[in-house]
Amino acid sequence: MRKDFCVNCRAETEYEFREVIRREIIREKEYQFRFTTAVCKTCGEEMDIPGLIDRNIKERDVQYRETEHIVTVEEIEKLMEIYHIGKAPLSMALGFGEVTVSRYLCGQMPSRQYSDIMRQALRLPEYMEQLLKQNRDKVGETAYRKAMRAAAELKELFRMSDEMLVTIAYLFQKMREVTPLALQKILYFIQGIYLARFHKPMFPEECRAWVHGPVYETVYRLFRDFRYSPIEDDRFAILRGRSGELGEQEKQVVDLVVQTFGMYSGKALETITHVEQPWLKAREGCGLEAYSQAVVTKESMEEYFEEVSKTYGVDSAEGLNRYIRIRLGGTLPEEA
Repeated sequence: MRKDFCVNCRAETEYEFREVIRREIIREKEYQFRFTTAVCKTCGEEMDIPGLIDRNIKERDVQYRETEHIVTVEEIEKLMEIYHIGKAPLSMALGFGEVTVSRYLCGQMPSRQYSDIMRQALRLPEYMEQLLKQNRDKVGETAYRKAMRAAAELKELFRMSDEMLVTIAYLFQKMREVTPLALQKILYFIQGIYLARFHKPMFPEECRAWVHGPVYETVYRLFRDFRYSPIEDDRFAILRGRSGELGEQEKQVVDLVVQTFGMYSGKALETITHVEQPWLKAREGCGLEAYSQAVVTKESMEEYFEEVSKTYGVDSAEGLNRYIRIRLGGTLPEEA
């Protein structure tokens, strides 16, 4: 129950939040902003409650930036995070004055020109790399080297398709932790189940039949330094907030795989893939430890998981859990 003093009623009354649209003129241009108001339940008049003015200021700021395509404070913070660079070095690297980024972080509105530079640096690591080289004499050596290394790593990240990037970003959001081995197998199961259900791939990357099961090579290269440890990767901060780019069908499949296959270790998932036809068929003629770049084709995955669906069902956690238990000989998640 929300209560505060209503000036009109001259008493403490209950109130509720409502959204109103107001027009404002900024630099001779008219805008429509959506603001939160507090309305007295007794008299229906607006009330001035603590914190509401600050909330409205933030609402105006967010909507104005969105309308004018101005970079947000969160995006500037993300830029600092992914390039491992402080406020002053970032300002100099971008070709701004030394305290410019600090002012923007305190709420000052950047010009459209400076906003575009920051957005471009956030979107394209090649562009950030170019700016760093142009302004190297203004940036400290340590900051320069750290930022250049981050840019090189991000370029590797962007060699993957947008579909794969957003899928992994969504997986990171949904799973508490995941190792490189488990990630590879989960991506394989996502692709196979999506193919069986919707008869089209979720992402275009080819899957390879490596010794330890199906592998997406670009994903392997990106995370190989983590070896058997859970992935902790601030490079994916650049994709934070993009999970909304996944459609409902894609999210449904990812959620289903996380709830089922995602409960098992990477080694347990590897064991499952080693008794499935797509991997076995791709490795025909190969020795157990033999190197192979053979493709686990999307056609074989679709065909196989369609058969799995006929017996177990791939559109429910119950069906997939039954399939997993059979493949693992009755092993439960906590034992895997």
